Amino acid sequence: MRHTLSIVVADQPGELSRIVGLFSSRGFNIETISVGQTLDPAWSRVTIVTRGEDRTIEQIVKQCERLARVHEVEDVTTRPHIEREMALIDVAAEPGAGRQEILSLVQIFRAKVVDISHTHMIIEASGNKEKVEAFIELLRPIGIRHVTRSGLIAIGRLSATGKESADDESVMAAAGVE
Repeated sequence: MRHTLSIVVADQPGELSRIVGLFSSRGFNIETISVGQTLDPAWSRVTIVTRGEDRTIEQIVKQCERLARVHEVEDVTTRPHIEREMALIDVAAEPGAGRQEILSLVQIFRAKVVDISHTHMIIEASGNKEKVEAFIELLRPIGIRHVTRSGLIAIGRLSATGKESADDESVMAAAGVE
């Protein structure tokens, strides 16, 4: 099963290496890893996506919690949460119908053109993993030169149950929130 772990660790040299070493010493592959500073500049949040049995992941979480300078470890997979990643995609975009097709896909996927030349576009797409992958697959036949993807980031949902009321849904729709 796929698990998303959120680890708050001291923002000091070598801390990320210790966490990655813990995974590699136990033979676990890290599918994605993202690191960013929290509101408190002394701490960073590491988001790791890995695969494994629930019981084994529980052991990894416990071992991470024991590391010095780790403040908090949470398997966000076990509760309602929002996951996002971003991709920058360099795609062939010759003027004409092909370029219009790309612009239509950009609009449908709520992506954004961030750079353009006479023959190429760089597009920024964000969303859950499935959305980003679907967008890339639709662009593939057009001609992708490069793809750069961020690691996954995650945050717990505001509602405890993950279910919004009808009022919450209408407010979110009016605000353009997915």
